[in-house]
Amino acid sequence: MAARLPLTAARHRSAVGALALSSDTLVADQTDHPGEAIAVTAAGALPWRLDPGDNAKLEVLLIHRPRYDDWSWPKGKIDPGETIPECATREVDEEIGLKAPLGIPLPPIHYHVPAGLKVVHYWAVDVDGAPLRPDGKEVDSVMWCPPEKAALLLSNPIDVGPLDHLVAAHARGELETWPLLIVRHAKAKPRSSWSKAEGDRPLAATGTRQAQAVGRLLQSWKPRRIVSSPWLRCVATIAPYARAADAKVKVKLNEALTEHRHARHPHKTAGVVEALFDKQRAVAICTHRPALPTVLAQLGKHMSSRLRTLLPSADPYLAPGEVIVCHVARSSKNKVVAVERFRPFDD
Repeated sequence: MAARLPLTAARHRSAVGALALSSDTLVADQTDHPGEAIAVTAAGALPWRLDPGDNAKLEVLLIHRPRYDDWSWPKGKIDPGETIPECATREVDEEIGLKAPLGIPLPPIHYHVPAGLKVVHYWAVDVDGAPLRPDGKEVDSVMWCPPEKAALLLSNPIDVGPLDHLVAAHARGELETWPLLIVRHAKAKPRSSWSKAEGDRPLAATGTRQAQAVGRLLQSWKPRRIVSSPWLRCVATIAPYARAADAKVKVKLNEALTEHRHARHPHKTAGVVEALFDKQRAVAICTHRPALPTVLAQLGKHMSSRLRTLLPSADPYLAPGEVIVCHVARSSKNKVVAVERFRPFDD
């Protein structure tokens, strides 16, 4: 059963209230500690690569932490106001200098620390030849090794759980993926207080803050293409991310994603979504609440029945500024193998 993660603080509900699902494991699972409050939330990643010199065998990266004299995965505690993916991205960058998009979600681990129950959320990260620069203080050494060796070297046996999931995903051809993100535009000014053209209705003050939060969250997957409704509230929602990424992001405006065009020709809206699968490159789509049922139904055609039932199915489908991340396997250009859902900002 799908469940929201326990909350550490109501005002940061979005930071720890993310729904993260994979094809065969509920990443939010807390089976071993039912009902126990989370005292500490952390996030990190399992960096991996295919060794080009050894028949493309799978390797994972372990880090050595001198403070604890242990072998582990890059990870760290969440900062106030961060989403869990932002925490994972930041920690991987700070500890080993790796700037890479998150891949599929992996099962978290739970264990007790003096403050109480700690949860660490993990993602797979394809290093893909990127340079590594251990910070020297928190991490003084790194080691590439086969998963079998990593399982023996890990100082905390519970860290093997996400590794097993990563290895299983690789065996199924579901480890190497690209992200397809769906963004509902941030909160706009009320229709009742707007007398001009509907397409020119701007974001509310809350929506402007939501757009900034969306921009920070999207950095965790680094989409290099954005397809958006040309209406102002959608464009303003993706603008902070597009500006931060500078010329690296290509933005395409498509009338089929507007409310009016969708109402008349929903099949064209579905066609925009379907076309996103063709290029197999990280992409985000920004649209309106009335178009979400069509968008989600089209996405559902590319995933298992289990994942499909976990997509939002009731109005309003997504809150303003909320994001769904679909991970699409490169080995099968149209198969979604994991789905995540994040609300990066609550006013």
